[in-house]
Amino acid sequence: MKLVIATKSREKVTEIRSAIDPALRRFQKDIEIVPLFDMPPVLSPEETGHTFAENAKIKGLYYADKLKALCIADDSGLSVEALRGKPGVYSARFAGVNATDEQNIALLQEQLLEHPRPWRALFVCVAVAALPGGRVVAQATGAVQGEILSAPRGSAGFGYDPVFFVTSHGKTMAELSLEEKNRVSHRGAAMRSLVAEMKNIGILPT
Repeated sequence: MKLVIATKSREKVTEIRSAIDPALRRFQKDIEIVPLFDMPPVLSPEETGHTFAENAKIKGLYYADKLKALCIADDSGLSVEALRGKPGVYSARFAGVNATDEQNIALLQEQLLEHPRPWRALFVCVAVAALPGGRVVAQATGAVQGEILSAPRGSAGFGYDPVFFVTSHGKTMAELSLEEKNRVSHRGAAMRSLVAEMKNIGILPT
């Protein structure tokens, strides 16, 4: 069986593989985990959803249809309390379609300056598994609570990780090792739950 990690983000692929490998390691002879960039090239779908779940389904169904394979996809982002949930589904393009992580963070902090601290936030991830023929066979959600800092800390991770302070661990996401991050992160939680659901319904072996 081929299981495609349907994202063009190499950072996401690394995190997703790290999250799902322990659950699937003993089935490595039966399940080939393949990143999207090792598959035939496919254009990216337009993410027109208004929620993380809608966008995750758009991506999962699109790539499953194009590649004729079981695909897992996710949509994730930051929901800041003071900004009434923004940047939300626009997290990756908060400062513009081709914005860098640094530009997105700068705009976020600029908008937060008029609000009192602490700047409470949630990192949210919705993950789906899809099969060709328009079938979403599993869906899972993960979230982690934290606060936005006024200055970045740490050199690991990507996106908003350097300014997302995980209060339960006393570190930003960018200060955590990959193993620590997957234990606490929204994406790690979503992916572990997704694999468990796929096993529960018989898509993956148990």
